[in-house]
Amino acid sequence: MSPIGLAILFMFGFVVSDELRWSLHSQEETSDGSKRYHRVTKNETWQPEKTALIVCDVWDSHHCHRAVLRVEELVPRLEATKNQLRSQGVTIIHAPSDCMKSYLDHPARLRALKTPRASQFPEKIQEWCKQIPSEEKGVYPIDQSNGGEDDEPEEHAAWVKELERQGRNPKTPWLAQHPGITIDSEKDYISDKGEEVWSILQSRGIENVLVAGVHTNMCVLGRPFGLRRMVQAGKRTALFSDLTDTMYDPRCHPFVSHFTGTDLIVDHIEKFVCPTITSDQVLGGNPFRFKDDKRPTVAMLIAEDEYRTEQTLPVWSISELGKNYRLRWVFGSDSNRFHIPGIDSIQEADLLLVSVRRRPILDDELKQVRRFEASGKPMLGIRTASHAFSLRSGEIPEKVNSWPEFDAQVWGGNYSNHYPNHLRPTIQVAQQKQSHPLLIDWGSSPFVSTGSLYKVAPLAKGTNVLLEGSLPGEPVQPVAWTFQRANGGKSFYTSLGHPDDFQDKRFQHMLAKAIDWLLVQSK
Repeated sequence: MSPIGLAILFMFGFVVSDELRWSLHSQEETSDGSKRYHRVTKNETWQPEKTALIVCDVWDSHHCHRAVLRVEELVPRLEATKNQLRSQGVTIIHAPSDCMKSYLDHPARLRALKTPRASQFPEKIQEWCKQIPSEEKGVYPIDQSNGGEDDEPEEHAAWVKELERQGRNPKTPWLAQHPGITIDSEKDYISDKGEEVWSILQSRGIENVLVAGVHTNMCVLGRPFGLRRMVQAGKRTALFSDLTDTMYDPRCHPFVSHFTGTDLIVDHIEKFVCPTITSDQVLGGNPFRFKDDKRPTVAMLIAEDEYRTEQTLPVWSISELGKNYRLRWVFGSDSNRFHIPGIDSIQEADLLLVSVRRRPILDDELKQVRRFEASGKPMLGIRTASHAFSLRSGEIPEKVNSWPEFDAQVWGGNYSNHYPNHLRPTIQVAQQKQSHPLLIDWGSSPFVSTGSLYKVAPLAKGTNVLLEGSLPGEPVQPVAWTFQRANGGKSFYTSLGHPDDFQDKRFQHMLAKAIDWLLVQSK
């Protein structure tokens, strides 16, 4: 039933108890110990009367001014989501920590206090939780040791003065939940205590817990009613990944944008804590996105087992692209070389980077790549992307397909083989291309690659060669070029991409600039 239909039924007093149908997003390791993860979507149906939404620490103020501004922007979407879930029969628990004095006589607070105490409690349900055992497999992705405050010094100083003018403690200025989050006196609960929240859940037969609010890397994860404790206690738990925000300062490791910092925390949660959902699954439309989050999305399709790009590309992309781009990595299966789980997610990207080697893939999956290429969006290939989806020899299994023309059609290339691995080619800027924006940092000194030189000449019409490689006594070969595809889409390809190439800043910067250039040229 549509949200409008549900609202009409609710207005006229009908009891609304539609099932909650979720697409739960999580990430599973490609194989034990690989440290690569597939994005997995699992569809589940939850009963609303067995589900609660915990609104975590959406305070009326904060010591970080930018955090306040982001909450102001987030609140209307959170309010609409909460109201819709309530109308469907979901229990709403407001949890503005340290603010119970503001609700001493509020019916929702009294309802929480009058709830029968549970007969048993999970261990440490009253305490913060800094880590659960499943997180030990990963590395926490951001440095939040400075508290995550991302205000500029002058901005923060002015905000402190404003809080003092309001009569608030600048270090802990929150007094209540944000007024934009309404509380239903007849149905809702207010609590910031682990045992109280647990008692509410048990008294109402709640099996499923949704969490929204701030801040993802602190309160949302760690509070006694937060994600970690709910998972530990055995509740089926999910985070609204678009109805949250982190306390992360881009001046700290890994030195990415604030929004990329949030993405990295959400990735961590999906891998090690619990799945996520987004508010469009409740309200329709698109997931919520902050107005200042204008990052284009770069997806990286990585499925090759020779040049270790499954290691080099994620590290490079966070370092070089994390300030300006939203990043997605899609890895090939470790157990079935004809399968790339989660490949459908590339359709959300603005640019696709391909690092795949001789992998015909399931027909439906190859259609995803063909669909992306047909869209005219920009594409970037490195090294083995010239022979990404074709076999050199052998039979292709049933329901698997190849794309032998991929090199010619997408990159304008003509890969036929490579020179012996022990020969190290000298890479130089092509004649009169020194001023090209992709080569600004290249300089005049030669670059010697430890990767073999690919035989790719002659290239298709519409290519523009930027780098060339040479070996004594052999024809010069194009090494990097741009290409305009038949549908007008822009491409960039380079046969560089050996692990040692990623140690050279010129190569790293060229790839980053190629992404910038492709997206600008594609507007």
